Amino acid sequence: MRRPIVLVHGTRTSAEIWHAQVAALRHRGHPTHAIDLPGHGSRSDERFTLEGALAAIDEAVDACPVPPLLVGLSLGGYVSLAYAGQHEDKLAGVVLAGCSTEIKGKPVSLYRRASTHVARWLGRGQGTWHVVTDMLDALAGYSPLRDLRRLLLPVWVVNGQRDPLRLDERRFLRAQPRVRLTVVPGAGHDVNSEAPAAFNRVLLDALHELPAQVPSPAYA
Repeated sequence: MRRPIVLVHGTRTSAEIWHAQVAALRHRGHPTHAIDLPGHGSRSDERFTLEGALAAIDEAVDACPVPPLLVGLSLGGYVSLAYAGQHEDKLAGVVLAGCSTEIKGKPVSLYRRASTHVARWLGRGQGTWHVVTDMLDALAGYSPLRDLRRLLLPVWVVNGQRDPLRLDERRFLRAQPRVRLTVVPGAGHDVNSEAPAAFNRVLLDALHELPAQVPSPAYA
């Protein structure tokens, strides 16, 4: 049995952003599951909460016959790290993309206020800016560095060279010296879609470092 993978998208997108990764990974025999978080894609009629996001990941992980590689981009990276902090025993490893910045400070406060004004101006059901407000409220006070420091799992960090959310990249590496960092030249925040070949290579290399073949639970 090949190692399964769970993919978690960023804010105001959906599971569809992973189409290049799903195709490549399934082609190599890895069961691959791209999920929608609350407030996104097939679940756009819901409000985003951290608890709901963690429950969505937990459902996908529990559906895997063996511990999967968990992959998250941006918001998906933050909630994947939060999930790993609570359920490390359920995972084989974590890949974090576009989320190497602490969620605090004046820029975040300004972004929260701006998104709130835009959401009120558009009204509920008109656009997806309310998801940004929900996301920032849900992650207020969350420290990715705190969870990263205590993880014993293999962790890979992938950032586009032009991604503004690389701000605390070096702090992330100091917090967890075992982290494998890849910076993709020329790519921005959406590194998986801007440089799919490079991103896929990171995932395949990560899977290669983990046991390629895992025992069936029936024989474990």
